[in-house]
Amino acid sequence: MSMSDKGRHAADDAIGKGKEAAGKLTDDEKLENEGKADQVGAKVKKAGDSIKDAFDKATDRD
Repeated sequence: MSMSDKGRHAADDAIGKGKEAAGKLTDDEKLENEGKADQVGAKVKKAGDSIKDAFDKATDRD
């Protein structure tokens, strides 16, 4: 896995937080929920990254 994947997942999380905040400020429930969904997706991807990193470390892969 490349660092760009990890960076992209972090960016997705940040974008989701921004959407959620914008939705709250503008009273746009759809945008707020979209932001929350983006964050959940990013967290799932980050968890996958962690599992892959642990597997790679355990098997001495890079």
